[in-house]
Amino acid sequence: MLLFAKGSELTELSYDEIKEILFSTFDTLGFKNKVLAIPPDFTRYHSQAGLLTDLAYEYYNSKLTDVLPALGTHFAMTDKELDIMFKKVPKDLFRVHNWKTDLTTLGVVPSDFLKEVSEGKVNYEWPAQVNRLLTIGNYDLILSIGQVVPHEVVGMANYNKNIFVGTGGREGINKSHYLGAVYGMERMMGRADTPVRRVLNYASDNFAQNLPIVYIQTVIGKNEKNELVIRGLFIGDDYECFKLAADLSVKVNFQMLDKPLSKVVVYLDPEEFKSTWLGNKSIYRTRMAIADEGELIILAPGLHSFGEDKEIDRLIRKYGYATTPEILKFVEENEELKNNLSAAAHLIHGSSEKRFSITYCPGHLTKSEIESVNFKYADLNQMLDKYNPQKLIDGFNTMPDGEEIFYISNPALGLWSSKERFNS
Repeated sequence: MLLFAKGSELTELSYDEIKEILFSTFDTLGFKNKVLAIPPDFTRYHSQAGLLTDLAYEYYNSKLTDVLPALGTHFAMTDKELDIMFKKVPKDLFRVHNWKTDLTTLGVVPSDFLKEVSEGKVNYEWPAQVNRLLTIGNYDLILSIGQVVPHEVVGMANYNKNIFVGTGGREGINKSHYLGAVYGMERMMGRADTPVRRVLNYASDNFAQNLPIVYIQTVIGKNEKNELVIRGLFIGDDYECFKLAADLSVKVNFQMLDKPLSKVVVYLDPEEFKSTWLGNKSIYRTRMAIADEGELIILAPGLHSFGEDKEIDRLIRKYGYATTPEILKFVEENEELKNNLSAAAHLIHGSSEKRFSITYCPGHLTKSEIESVNFKYADLNQMLDKYNPQKLIDGFNTMPDGEEIFYISNPALGLWSSKERFNS
């Protein structure tokens, strides 16, 4: 059921409007005795989920007993990150999700379904895993809060991904990531209906109907002043809520270009991007925009690791970012990759398939480390002098020497593609 929907490419929802919408919706839902909030972690800081969670706490107060950030495979949030993102929620309400241990399996999506939706590329079962707190907490309302935006694994982020991946387990995350990778990232990004989404929807429809989940979805864009604003807010308990948000996100967050780009420069905020596991959004979100033989330069002052999980970091360092055929062969020949398919999927996602060059400019990784995983390396300070984020604007820039570049200040906020590559 759709509880609220408002948004357009020009909408700018104010704090007072958002508060009124949320409180009115909560009134409609009726009295709740025990509430769980599932916002994203700090890697989705710009989603405005922190603000929405604060307002949920303001409304429910002591009835909101637990907040479970949807970490997936990410690091637990630090106290500093909690302070920045959630300004009103007491710290003792936060719970840390462990994707290896804190699990219950609601059901299993059969292998023949995955074989069908993947066009025969995979043939395994998929466990619908969630943090056990969702099933043992005796909640009469679970608020799944987050941003709908183009995404490399599922096509469009959020909705039930926040549940089955954000609070999911090792096997479910591994297999869903691998499904998306072998099906083809470029076939999915910017699309609501994808093989991975169909698997998640199967799980929602067949295994999670007894969970009292209400989704609060934002669509975020930049206004004429280059300020982040809420373009849309959608609240409901089923697919319709997500689909409306996804349709708007494509209009707000997807920039279609008339021709491919020869040189793209991406800046990664050091507070948000500390690993290539996250920083490679600069590759995922631009790969359909970059021309053959083009160049991607990634300014990454906060980069200090490859994976956010120690084992995934080790696997990235061992195998490196390679072409899809190479990674598929590695999976076939190595049990450690067969047992960690999300790492294998990530290695596929982080490759340009040798179509364009990728140069990382890291703040805390060495030249040898960067080159060992098949990226090019450039000195961060030298590149910051040449491509100063304080002087560049999002989009096309002409440098003092006449060079034309396309600059992106935060790759997590959108998706870029040439018309020809997207349509093909």
